[in-house]
Amino acid sequence: MATSKTLGWSLTSLLVSALIAIPMLFILLSLFGPTDPAWTHLRQTILPSYIGNSLLLMLQVTIYSTLIGVSTAWLVAATEFPGRRIFSWALMLPLAAPAYIIAYVYTDLLEFSGPVQTLFRSITGLEGGEYAFPPIRSLTGAALMLSLVLYPYIYLLARAAFAQRSAILFDAARTLGSSPWQAFFNIALPSARPAIAAGLALVLMETLADFGVVDYFGIPTFSTGIFRTWFALGEKAAAMKLAAILLLFVMVLVILEKNSRKVHSSAYAGDAKLRRFRLKNKQAVAAFISCALPVALGCVIPLSILVSKAITIGDPKVGFGFIDFIWNSATVSVLAVVFAVSVALLLTYAQRIAPNHSTAVSTQIATLGYALPGAMLAVGLLAPLSQLDHWLAEFFLKQFDWQSGLLLTGTIAALVYAYVVRFLTVAYNSVNSGLERIPKIYDQAARSLGASSFKLVNTIHLPLMRRSIIAATILVFVDTLRELPATLMLRPFNFETLATRVYRLASDERLAEASTAALVILAIGLIPVLLLNWLQESNELN
Repeated sequence: MATSKTLGWSLTSLLVSALIAIPMLFILLSLFGPTDPAWTHLRQTILPSYIGNSLLLMLQVTIYSTLIGVSTAWLVAATEFPGRRIFSWALMLPLAAPAYIIAYVYTDLLEFSGPVQTLFRSITGLEGGEYAFPPIRSLTGAALMLSLVLYPYIYLLARAAFAQRSAILFDAARTLGSSPWQAFFNIALPSARPAIAAGLALVLMETLADFGVVDYFGIPTFSTGIFRTWFALGEKAAAMKLAAILLLFVMVLVILEKNSRKVHSSAYAGDAKLRRFRLKNKQAVAAFISCALPVALGCVIPLSILVSKAITIGDPKVGFGFIDFIWNSATVSVLAVVFAVSVALLLTYAQRIAPNHSTAVSTQIATLGYALPGAMLAVGLLAPLSQLDHWLAEFFLKQFDWQSGLLLTGTIAALVYAYVVRFLTVAYNSVNSGLERIPKIYDQAARSLGASSFKLVNTIHLPLMRRSIIAATILVFVDTLRELPATLMLRPFNFETLATRVYRLASDERLAEASTAALVILAIGLIPVLLLNWLQESNELN
């Protein structure tokens, strides 16, 4: 009986992983497909710029986000200065803002006709062409926009490493006569390197996945190339090959992140707390400014501008039209939550009941989706869905003389499928962490008292996992609400969400009208950030 039960859970995890792996398999298989003239032309002309720009963007984001994340993490974890307690959670706030919204705001603020350059010309008396102003719509500008919202990944992991895992070594160096800064560079920073590398891997995954910023700034990268090749040029085979190359980049980052996580979790096991040293005078002021700038640039300034524009101008469709955008976003987000959390629970229980190699591999495959850029995922799904639609149309026509049309492509079902593939990892990590905290002896005790599986889950597991399930629900809902490239490529015709509304209006240089939808997305995005801080403060986050 036990063997049959274990086999059933193993097969369930295999089925889930197979469904999640469909887009990845189709993308990888495209590498071995025939080479058509479009791909040959693209490879000889545009592909080098896609690779070069993507690598340069990743390099600059690495520099900026690491500098911001590591420096602020060290100041918050190891020093005491006015405002440190506020900055400990405020530095996470930029995570609430999608990078494309930040890019729209700063472009409107810094472009030639924007208020900054207009004020500069009025003060100096200079005219256009008489002064040099760094262009915001550039690769460096895109890297800065991405770094302003992605550095918290590095900040969070580095802060934990500095505050706890490097504490013993740092204090030992201090007792041996090293200055705080010598101990930082020689002891704390090398000790925290695995944590920093893990956070950086997440930052680079998000950088590769970005579409909104690079598209708005006109920078040819893999994400914009896939979108353009599939939709603008109609070259599906070439788009699939582009997606396959991007997938190889992503796999390297996944391996880097997993290896860094292993080293990070095994190398430092101490629970000591880092003793902070107090900064005074100029050092305290410098620390305050260093922490205040990322918060101001990544959250406070964009939020203030959006609020101002929403109040003074706002979306002309505020009312019943705007409710439709909210309803569409909420509908697909809720459906994604239901399926993602349900599948995450299945995988979690499969791991608990059938902890074998097959289940472990299936779970790893099923949770790769978060690393997949939305544009690549959309292309990987459109190909099999189009083929399946073609087969279904032929079947219904032959068997029932009924022209079914497209049943899957361009429907909400396809969109929710993509969301589940993309964000299942988020749900699984949260749900699995909750179940792992429940000792298996609870299950054995309940079984010995005659409790059924349903009663065990309902009366013991679910109450104890409640916070983890709520966290998974919130995280998946917000991530789905903000997702742009997959929504643009897979949504039904004339199906507008808050994210696509912001993208369409901002692309037409109508940021004031886009401000209302952008503000809603940003406000909802604050929920998981505050939740993350609460979990960290209550030692719920490992």
